[in-house]
Amino acid sequence: MRILVIGRGGREHTIIWALRKNPKAEHIFCAPGNAGIAQLAELVPIAELEFDKLVQFAKENAIDLVVVGPDDPLAAGIVDAFEAASIPVYGPNKAAAEIEGSKIFMKNLLKKYDIPTAKYETFTDYAAARDYLASQPVPIVIKADGLAAGKGVTVCFTREEAEQALKDTMVDKSFGAAGDKVVIEEFLTGQEMSILAFVDGETVRAMPAAQDHKPAYDGDKGPNTGGMGTYSPLPHIPQAIIDDAIENIVKPTARAMVSEGRPFRGVLFGGLMITPEGPKTIEFNARFGDPETQVVLPRLKSDLLEIILASLEGRLGDLEIEWSDEAAVCVVLASGGYPGSYPKGLPIEGLEAANEGLVFHAGTAEQDGRIVTAGGRVLGIVGLGSGIAEAREAAYRTASKITFQGKQNRTDIAAKALV
Repeated sequence: MRILVIGRGGREHTIIWALRKNPKAEHIFCAPGNAGIAQLAELVPIAELEFDKLVQFAKENAIDLVVVGPDDPLAAGIVDAFEAASIPVYGPNKAAAEIEGSKIFMKNLLKKYDIPTAKYETFTDYAAARDYLASQPVPIVIKADGLAAGKGVTVCFTREEAEQALKDTMVDKSFGAAGDKVVIEEFLTGQEMSILAFVDGETVRAMPAAQDHKPAYDGDKGPNTGGMGTYSPLPHIPQAIIDDAIENIVKPTARAMVSEGRPFRGVLFGGLMITPEGPKTIEFNARFGDPETQVVLPRLKSDLLEIILASLEGRLGDLEIEWSDEAAVCVVLASGGYPGSYPKGLPIEGLEAANEGLVFHAGTAEQDGRIVTAGGRVLGIVGLGSGIAEAREAAYRTASKITFQGKQNRTDIAAKALV
């Protein structure tokens, strides 16, 4: 098979790494890819939102399957574009991807079908939102409605922070048009949990739970990022709670999308909070998470390509999907200044010495024969082991061998799971 993967980050590097395990994947292309992906696939210099060029490339190169990684092209209708050209593509169409593309759509869907989530109100008018905010207790959460590279959510612990976040989002347009509408949401306390699932209509095959670390600094301090590290499984969270979330949140959401005439096919990703009242929904994403993918796919014993093909052929419900008992921990190495402004083009040293671990490239490029930084999150370093402690040690051991100017990473990834 000739496969085209769309995207340029650590998620896509991991997907390609997993797809290559199947001998049917004889030739993999990636558009546009990164320096690490270039070691596994042929890079195509076409950006994720250049649909016409991507479809033309797929036609000219006899592509048998397209796998879409990022959220932006899904929300913009890339799946519809490939389907219109009769090219097999894995991912939700534009109507289904709105579950991530619009937080207001997602919240209203959950409310309509009585799926557990935080209390909320939505606004398009800044003055009305400001008045409502004044009547609410803090902490509180301000969310831009649209896509904002994982950074459109602000958890506000003081009234001043909340007022500033609302102004930044709706007036100063920190997240562009994504902030034209906002969700003001109740602050939930508890343990966060990510559940990704292969979904085809009402068929849901959940993956092992993972936990992300969004804040930039140790102790969950600092601004939100796209994710500074993840781990799986979650030994400190009872399986009964994970099962509850799958049965009462993920599966009902898939059924709700079918009822709305927007059947979902692809990877549905639930960001959940385990509250004293049970699991509640924080968000849904319409694709593999990043960096959740980096710890979930290394635990997949079954074949990813076969799962994708089964889903496209309506056979997902017939498939047995096996997972390893092994633990995985991912530590993200980020550029100095991230998630704010950061330099690019800095040489990365030690990649050869780190070959004993799994090193997934996120923001890298090749320049004059050297691999350099090219993004905020530069590398995802994954350690595997018989338990979280062993996997964590392996991840940090590998991460310590890699250096670049301004390198930053959290030192407490998966620490909660060791208590």
